[in-house]
Amino acid sequence: MAKLDSGQAIGHVHEVQGPVVVIRCEQVPALGRALYTLLGSEKVLFEVHQHLDEHNVRAITLHSSARLSRGLPVFDSGAPLQVPVGPEVLGRVVDIFGAPLDGQPPFASTAINSIHGWKHPLHEVRAAQEILPVGIKVIDLLCPFVRGGKTGLFGGAGVGKTVLIMEFIRAVSAIHKGVSVFAGIGERIREGHELWHELRQAGVMDQAMLVFGEMDESPGVRFRIGHTALTYAEYLRDSMQKEVLLLIDNVFRFVQAGSEISSLLGRMPATVGYQPTLGTEVAELEDRIDSTERGAITSVQAVYVPADDMTDPAVTTILGHLDTTIILSRSQAAEGIYPAVDPLLSGSKLLESSVVGRHHYAIAEGVREHLARYRELQDIITMLGMEELSPRDRTVVLRARKLQRYLSQPFYVTAALSGIEGTSVSLADTLADCQAFLAGHYDDIPEEECYMRGSMERPTR
Repeated sequence: MAKLDSGQAIGHVHEVQGPVVVIRCEQVPALGRALYTLLGSEKVLFEVHQHLDEHNVRAITLHSSARLSRGLPVFDSGAPLQVPVGPEVLGRVVDIFGAPLDGQPPFASTAINSIHGWKHPLHEVRAAQEILPVGIKVIDLLCPFVRGGKTGLFGGAGVGKTVLIMEFIRAVSAIHKGVSVFAGIGERIREGHELWHELRQAGVMDQAMLVFGEMDESPGVRFRIGHTALTYAEYLRDSMQKEVLLLIDNVFRFVQAGSEISSLLGRMPATVGYQPTLGTEVAELEDRIDSTERGAITSVQAVYVPADDMTDPAVTTILGHLDTTIILSRSQAAEGIYPAVDPLLSGSKLLESSVVGRHHYAIAEGVREHLARYRELQDIITMLGMEELSPRDRTVVLRARKLQRYLSQPFYVTAALSGIEGTSVSLADTLADCQAFLAGHYDDIPEEECYMRGSMERPTR
């Protein structure tokens, strides 16, 4: 955290209501300003969120408020919340203030950046028009990543969002030689600890940075931890000119923290109890993720879907900012198809022949047509059996079942648990295999040989 000098107090703590503090001062500080008080040698920071009148402001504490009391003097840091930046940020685990969580010494750099960043002029922003292959068959084929774009992983609890994110970190480091910034918003400490050790064992931690705001911390921390991670991603893109993958787990917890803060500030709830400022808060985070001439930030965001309801207001608000949508299906997971990506509901704005080429587009459409027809016929198959289908439909169903199993894939990050060695498949191999399935070249092989493997041209394990 940037050094704060204790000067003249600008006011004092007037009320403490959980994480909300009312501060009385002679001259009100600007919204977003970082203030602090001293508890012995420890600094407790606040962020100003609301002006009540000409002498009182409401602020959200960024530490525990357990030891705060009325009358404590409050000082002005003179700026919004800032974090230290420098080339040594890679390989580190930090909190919202940039303070180390990995037992290593603080950053030696004296440079600091505001967590609110700054928006690039429109003429400097580059449109996302390039595919970023990640070696995962179903994603590269049907819902490809967009370089400099935003991808959402939507799913309920336990369908594999965090596992996919860990595999993306490994893929970007191994395939594209880029760097990753992981934002753990409201993360369980167990998951954060596992991710840290997985990345170290995979040998990619030196090309990654982890930023955690844990589940038991103040809503102010969970609300701003994504902005801290974005600040580091922008530094790596602009100052170090790196290809950056920004991973956020979980954006829904960012929305929940904003809802907590909104209620504590006394705002009237809007649709389904969400804060009336939901759209603005999501846009402030999402619109900072862009590409310039110096480099690109490609974002992958896990989004928890409450009760598997894709019409939830928070989910639909986030959806409007994304280029690629990956829907993780509980029914796919129940059939043992991992990653549990729904191939019909998932998609990308850039899956067009003008971007990916006619060959890729035609194969993707063919695979979707087969899988869609199989889904239409499932009720008939369940009630009457395959024998009642026409010869053409029977052929489509058999090929679709093999394609469904082919699009499963063992991951490197789960190899220790599954006992199956992870694999990465190039886009060219995926297209060649799917074209062969559609043409009937694999009609004679059993479905089991298509399941949990890499390319069909390689020998099975």
